[in-house]
Amino acid sequence: MSSNCTVSLPGILAKKHEFRFTESGTDLRPTINLLKSSVLVSFSGALRIHIAFLLMHIHSVFFNCLAGGLIIYSVYTLDRAMDSEEDMANRPELRGASKKTALIVSLLCFIIGASILTINGLIVIAFLPLVTGYLYSKGIQIGKFSLKLKGGLGIKNLVVGVTWGAFIAGIAGIYASNMVAPLIVFLYFSLKLFVNTTIYDFKDVKGDTLAGIKTLPVVLGKKRTKILLFSLHLLSHSILLASILTEAVAFEPVILGYSFIIGILYIKKFAESVEVESKNRLAKRLFMIDGESTSIVGLRAIVNGIVV
Repeated sequence: MSSNCTVSLPGILAKKHEFRFTESGTDLRPTINLLKSSVLVSFSGALRIHIAFLLMHIHSVFFNCLAGGLIIYSVYTLDRAMDSEEDMANRPELRGASKKTALIVSLLCFIIGASILTINGLIVIAFLPLVTGYLYSKGIQIGKFSLKLKGGLGIKNLVVGVTWGAFIAGIAGIYASNMVAPLIVFLYFSLKLFVNTTIYDFKDVKGDTLAGIKTLPVVLGKKRTKILLFSLHLLSHSILLASILTEAVAFEPVILGYSFIIGILYIKKFAESVEVESKNRLAKRLFMIDGESTSIVGLRAIVNGIVV
């Protein structure tokens, strides 16, 4: 959209010129929105890796957490840059964003993150989410066979959960003395992220329906999907609780307790479809879901400070 204005010069009434200040701003804002849209999820992902270190009773490696966050940022930004019909229906603020800029930033973040992980012997883990992210966004086609993870009933949620679960557990688990703790952390985060991605599908019901994407909320409906999410939430935390009691993972009551309570609350509140999400609801969703790991780390530090 352009803005028309009349410019007066000394002794002259200038012609009406079309200045594109607003248009220029409109051109830049979608790109800025795109670049910042994955910052919170990447920071949250980095802290999830830190939490994985804590659960495995391993000293957290800062650069591994940083590298993980950069790769998470690159994959999510890449996904949003490769827009699709349902994404544009649900995220109109990204229309007109510069794909080239997003791709360059994503590539730079991935190179830095992958380099750090490769130095630490984690090259396979580094490339795992990128490959899965490409299959999620674009898919592959070989002859009559085609695979696009974004289109299957629950398959997308399963693959995303398993991929990021393996990514998080793999980065911390390389330092573990055995495979028990990494396996438990993998199961915990895989189930948790399956739940989280399904909750986000409730927000995208309109766009997914328009695009013919058969997500769990679209096919199963609200009630049955909620029951499934509560069941998986209870399962993941039961596994974690049993592992803590048997000393298979570290004694971390704050992680277990906060994760369980906040999960119950955000499934109940956000496993609902809405036509337009209010700013208040958006802020609560970002705090409760994307900000969960930040809250856990902060609360744990406070509790440890009081106890010590």
